[in-house]
Amino acid sequence: MGGVGKTALALKLAEELSPLYPDGQIFLDLKGVTEEGQTPLTPSEAMTHVIRAFHPEARLPEAEAELSGLYQSVLHGRRALLLMDNAADAPQVAPLSPPKGCLLLVTSRSRFTLPGLVARNLDELPHKDACDLLLEIEPRIGATASGIARLCDGLPFALRLAGGALAERSDLTPDSFVHRLAGEKERLGLVKGTLNLSVQLLPQELKDLWHRLAVFLGSFDADAAAAVWGLELDPALDSLGMLVRSSLLDGKAGRYRLHDLARLFADSDLDEDVRNESQARHAEHYLQVLSTADDLYMNGGESIVLALRLFDSEWTNIQAGQRWASFQTGEEKRGAELARDFPYFGAYVLSFRQSPRERIGWLQVALVSSRRLEDRRGEGNALGNMGIAYAHLGEFHRAIEAYEQHLVIAREIGDRLREGHTLGNMGLAYGAIGETSRAIELFEQDLAIAREIGDRRGEGAALGNMGLAYAALGEPQRAIELYEQQVAIAHKLGDWRGEGNALGNMGEAYADLGEFRRAIELYEQWLAIAREIGDRRGEGITLGNMGRAYAALGEPQRAIEFYEQDLAIARQIGDWEGVSRASWNLGLALEKQGDLVRAVQFIRVCVDYERDLGHPAAEAHASRVQEIRARLGRELSPEAQLWQSWVEGGPQGPIEDEDELP
Repeated sequence: MGGVGKTALALKLAEELSPLYPDGQIFLDLKGVTEEGQTPLTPSEAMTHVIRAFHPEARLPEAEAELSGLYQSVLHGRRALLLMDNAADAPQVAPLSPPKGCLLLVTSRSRFTLPGLVARNLDELPHKDACDLLLEIEPRIGATASGIARLCDGLPFALRLAGGALAERSDLTPDSFVHRLAGEKERLGLVKGTLNLSVQLLPQELKDLWHRLAVFLGSFDADAAAAVWGLELDPALDSLGMLVRSSLLDGKAGRYRLHDLARLFADSDLDEDVRNESQARHAEHYLQVLSTADDLYMNGGESIVLALRLFDSEWTNIQAGQRWASFQTGEEKRGAELARDFPYFGAYVLSFRQSPRERIGWLQVALVSSRRLEDRRGEGNALGNMGIAYAHLGEFHRAIEAYEQHLVIAREIGDRLREGHTLGNMGLAYGAIGETSRAIELFEQDLAIAREIGDRRGEGAALGNMGLAYAALGEPQRAIELYEQQVAIAHKLGDWRGEGNALGNMGEAYADLGEFRRAIELYEQWLAIAREIGDRRGEGITLGNMGRAYAALGEPQRAIEFYEQDLAIARQIGDWEGVSRASWNLGLALEKQGDLVRAVQFIRVCVDYERDLGHPAAEAHASRVQEIRARLGRELSPEAQLWQSWVEGGPQGPIEDEDELP
């Protein structure tokens, strides 16, 4: 039951077992018991939390089956302890069963069985233990411990509240407390009665503050509480400390949390106007947290990891803030402005954490809000970002439609910067559908605007995009000239990412010209930058390109080493396009080495990915697999052929399209 001490016992057990699981101890609330309008975490959301605890920069697949494979892969070979608190039922927990060597602890109000699960059902404390707990909290309770324990029915949560109230209120005698508790229990029931009495013993100002904490669906820090309360940080810390001492709030390591039962009780007695104002302050605060995470991300390097950790720790609250704002878009200006701003204040970190479909959902709300506010700039921003999300989904024609609408608005309001950026994005979309000449026209317009308004970063990006287009047309020398201009601009601006991209693309152009040593020099420069700024995807791509260059130079073993590094990074960060690319390159290299069994395995990964996407090269690449299989059939004995068919039928790694803003 609620309040019986499941989480406390599990945390104690996890603490004692932690030396046996040195690779990590992870806690997650599965939200199995929720209020109306909220839903428990899905298995996919829980697996995502675990994967990102080890690889915070990973972009993950949406399909649960593919995510499950990555979940098992990440935990394989580790000794990790997973504590999944507040589970809803067996279907929520079953997919979370970890590989051998790891331990899963689960708490739940529901009874269920699963293979390998050892259950311990918790009841109320025995009378003597309940009395001992009360006396440990407040020794002056003395002989009245027995009466208080009976009134609390041995429920640990109620006992802690009762003992905490007496410990905090030295002016209150144990006998008078017993008398008041008996009346509250008769009137309101066990837990609600104990809670009500504990709250009533607070000063009125502190009581009001406690009720406002009901807006937090997860844990929170002192800054967030201060924002919701409208207080400075020091007074807020004092109030939080008093609530912790009263056992009405849990606090540890700078984070605070209301017990599920306490939060529901606090919310039930919260005035509607006060609730609405508290939720508005909550949303405003977490919009700023989102903005802070985005600013950290823009710093690059180790700051990217810090940004994603901040985002992950507050994701529940960020979602709650955006959700509240989305319901206010037709009610008040304040809510509409917040709903408009959420997708933009965290554009970069959201690109790591949201799927394109989720991103589109937030942007649709922002679009409606902008139109209600008659904010044409906001409307254009929503349309432009929706275009980017549709491009991520491979829906390039829909992306172009959104860009065209944004372009109309940008020109209407005279926003030359966004006009240029939209032309560039539209050019990328046209390039993706094979209309390279049209793409170049758009890039040239983008470049002209960037130079006109002095947007040097935009000028560099336009030059780089034009270089890609000319490379696609088979004009590598023209592409190199454009990349050199992009490198010069990016270097002057200190735009390391732009400089690295240009160096890498220039290396590709030199490789197209057959100048592989020059290409490798450029790849090595890009690799150094990618590692400096923490761009794991860029690092993997560059390693793969270096492998291709060494393969062309007749150094197959060195090429294989680079392909393996590329594949390892792609798997680690969930870059499924990268997994496909590296697997193809590695498969071809192994084929040349005569390792046909492994070659088939890796090339099949690429073929499966391309078939899922409907890629035009999928069947041509599939025929390559058949050719290698035919060679295997000619070269292997019947027993070896049987073994080969079994190996090929084994599970493959998860493959899915990636999620990244250009």
